[in-house]
Amino acid sequence: MISQLRIYTIKPGIMDEWLKLFNDHLVPIHRDQDIRLDGVWVNTEADEFVWIRSFKDEAEMAAKVDYYTASPARKALGDQPGSYIVKTEVRILKSVDAATEGS
Repeated sequence: MISQLRIYTIKPGIMDEWLKLFNDHLVPIHRDQDIRLDGVWVNTEADEFVWIRSFKDEAEMAAKVDYYTASPARKALGDQPGSYIVKTEVRILKSVDAATEGS
């Protein structure tokens, strides 16, 4: 499995507005595109919105992200999501087998 750990710094004072946009529009688009959302967190001290979305492998990630970006519902939002975000960090995480003994 491969995941994207996505950290957005949201403009001060508008986290509630961002959460509404994310939950009302972006989550349904992800569901429609069959993109798995593993978790969503808020670090209020730093105006950070943190979330993880996961895929079977790199090929699926590339295909589904392209499909998501090109979807009519996402295109209809234009740059609205970006207007809330000061900074974006994306970290690619690949799953590994954890040691079961002796660690």
